[in-house]
Formats: sequence, structure tokens, C-alpha cells
Amino acid sequence: MASHIGKLPIAVPAGVEVAFKGQEFTAKGPKGSDGYTLPEGITGKVEGNEIIMTPADEDRTTKAKHGLSRSIVASMVEGVSKGYSKHLQIVGTGYRVVAKGKSLEFSLGYSHTITVDPPEGITFETPNANEVVVSGIDKQAVGQAAANIRALRAPEPYKGKGIKYADEHILRKAGKAGK
Repeated sequence: MASHIGKLPIAVPAGVEVAFKGQEFTAKGPKGSDGYTLPEGITGKVEGNEIIMTPADEDRTTKAKHGLSRSIVASMVEGVSKGYSKHLQIVGTGYRVVAKGKSLEFSLGYSHTITVDPPEGITFETPNANEVVVSGIDKQAVGQAAANIRALRAPEPYKGKGIKYADEHILRKAGKAGK
């Protein structure tokens, strides 16, 4: 029995070119291009407008790599066609962000400002002084860049001040009880 995730076909949207050359997978679309090397024991082929991943054997590690490879390839196909983005909100009095060229400059209640440069393939947008949008074609890189920004001042549980994801709910604590 193959991996439940791995045996699902990947639909290739219009405008995206995919190719396998041995163990090398490449995807090219309107947002850019990306590549991935398939692990040993996994092969991929393009049939019409679908990608099919197949394992070489039924070994446990091969089945795990089968599902992983399929997920990574599916993320690449979606990334080069639509792209990925993460929305962050800055909550707190005096906390704000300013775009300085491609970089961001954060004022987060410290005695100094913090400058963050975008990694390669990642772009930052600031719709207003309390929002940041991290976008790119690589799902993992977008998530990591957003996590690095959030780590500058993670939300605290009493007032909720800090940098949080737009869809994140902060569990609040009661604080000190009065007399």
C-alpha cells in the first residue's frame, strides 16, 4: 500500500510548465521558476496535465519520502502559479513598521529600531504601519521569513502586544487579582 498523500495526482494549472529530467524536477510559471531533486526510490512523470509520483518499493521510508515528495512538488506548482503570502499584524502602543527600500524597520518598544532585510525570493509589503505582508513562490521560505519577523517580539498573553499572524488567536491570561 502506497502513501495516501503520495498517490494523489497533482493538477498542473494552465501557464505552468513542469518537467522531470531524471531525479530533477523543474516548474516554471508566471510568478517564477523553482526546482527540486527527488529522493532515491521516488520517480515522477507528467501525464497530460497531471503529475504522478510513484515509489520504487513498499519500504516504510520510501513510502514516507513518497508523500513528502508529492507535497513539495505540489507546493512548487502552486507557488509558481499563484505564490504564497503570510499576513502579520503589529499590536501595541508605539509599535510600528516602516518600509526602507526593500527592507523593513521595526519599532517594537526596544531602545533601538530593528532592520530586517528580505531573503532571496521574498518580498515585503506594508499596507499600513501595523501590517506586514510576506510573499514569495517558496512556501517554506515565506513561512520561515514570517516566523523570523514574529520572533522579533512574540505576542504576550496579558495584553496581546507584539507581532502576530493575522489569523492567530492569542490566549489571554487574567493578570493580577485586585483586593
